[in-house]
Amino acid sequence: MQTMNKKRVVVIGAGVGGVTAAALLAREGFDVTVLEAHVYPGGCAGTFYHKGYRFDAGATVAGGFQPGGPHEIAGRLLGIEWPIRRVDPSWEIHLPERTITRWGDDARWREERAAKLPALRHFWPLQEAAAEAAWQFATRLPEWPPASLSDVIRIAAKIRPNLIPVSPMALMSMGQVLNVLGVREPNARTFIDGQLLISAQTTAEHANAMYGAIAVDLPRVGTYHVRGGIGNLARTIGDSLQKHGGRLIYRHAVTKIERRPDKTYLLHTNKGNTFEAEIVLANLTPWALADLLGEAAPDALQREVKTRPSTWGAFTLYLGVPAAAIPHHPNGAEHFQIVQDLNKPLGEGNSVFVSLSDADDPSRAPAGMRAVTLSTHTAISTWWELREKDPDAYQRRVEVYRDRLLAAAERAIPGLGANAKLVLPGTPAAFYRFTRRPGGMVGGFALTSLFKARGPRTGLDNLWLVGDSIFPGQSTAGVTAGALRVAAEVVRESARWGMPRPVKFSAAAGD
Repeated sequence: MQTMNKKRVVVIGAGVGGVTAAALLAREGFDVTVLEAHVYPGGCAGTFYHKGYRFDAGATVAGGFQPGGPHEIAGRLLGIEWPIRRVDPSWEIHLPERTITRWGDDARWREERAAKLPALRHFWPLQEAAAEAAWQFATRLPEWPPASLSDVIRIAAKIRPNLIPVSPMALMSMGQVLNVLGVREPNARTFIDGQLLISAQTTAEHANAMYGAIAVDLPRVGTYHVRGGIGNLARTIGDSLQKHGGRLIYRHAVTKIERRPDKTYLLHTNKGNTFEAEIVLANLTPWALADLLGEAAPDALQREVKTRPSTWGAFTLYLGVPAAAIPHHPNGAEHFQIVQDLNKPLGEGNSVFVSLSDADDPSRAPAGMRAVTLSTHTAISTWWELREKDPDAYQRRVEVYRDRLLAAAERAIPGLGANAKLVLPGTPAAFYRFTRRPGGMVGGFALTSLFKARGPRTGLDNLWLVGDSIFPGQSTAGVTAGALRVAAEVVRESARWGMPRPVKFSAAAGD
């Protein structure tokens, strides 16, 4: 029988979820190799270098570092000191007729919401109670969705009394909760929609209420700047992986996963190399995993990729702006969300998120400059159709979206576009090129029902998904929670091979 330190694990992709799971398994004595196609880690939460700037490619706001939060748990287990600085306010929301500052400080936030969002006065106590119970439940790493009777029993053991009063929200949408509370006021509804779009990839009408309570709660538990850019999270975890004996190999794109008769795996890369593994963790979307498996993809996975709708894409602008042209904001805000029209769907430039690089982080931009990122959700299909059939129309659309985002950003930072010395647009096609995510999809699946959440199992033994495709989904906090859960399940299943008793990766070892 093989000993544990000979049990080989290959992780495909050095996104935050993949490299976190890899580091946790290396810590437990597994022989871990991470294969990353790019020249830097992070994936959708990566930071790229361009003309002296370090731009965050996708995610620009990090959370989950509060006591008992996913990053705090992982950092404590791995001995990591995170390169972070908390920001407050988390961001400022510009609606057409009012501006709302999303404070993390409880007293300031209560005062702000009472003055600016009175229609939500009955919503906040319910939301905070649900979020607190859900955060605590999440730190116990529930095996959701359950794949066996054993999972159901383990989940039941992790339920605590504070979850019971808010449990009906698990069966409701956030929109239904707002309706029950009599919230009809357009500014209040749009405010909630905008917050959910950032963290849950959908709006109140569709978002599951229990999950939405956590999504809306992010500023309260804390948002952070990452020194050197958000990609430094994955780089820091990668350092821990190597400290614990794992390997992180760049410029190796996996081109095929071959399952051998003995149920082990052979992974082929674009460099002509092969890697053997008993366990594979794929930090990929289901579509990408199915492509790598080819005809060996299980029937359920093949059906999933044919029927599951694609996720959002993003149109992004990366700006280089003189620091002197960005006046210090009165409340210190460095992230902004702008909604142009309450009567139009969010996304496609009607809602724009703007992030300024940390003014105290000189590594992000040349001297005297700031890196600024603007982004909006966008459907990916039109971009690819134009790119393939009408390149001129594609370029015109790039210009329309560029101007639309700059005009929105001017509401928060007047003169931003006129003062920019660098304007670099990014479409879903560009995101595909840098992340290799099919179609350039960003974020995870919109969680409309807890009972439709996707778990990490793939239909093949010892082949697991990690990343934002699995519950609890998107954000660096979400994928880290998923990584903790997958690592714990891999270690638990290792007991079947005669390995040591599984460790606990939850917030409290005895919980």
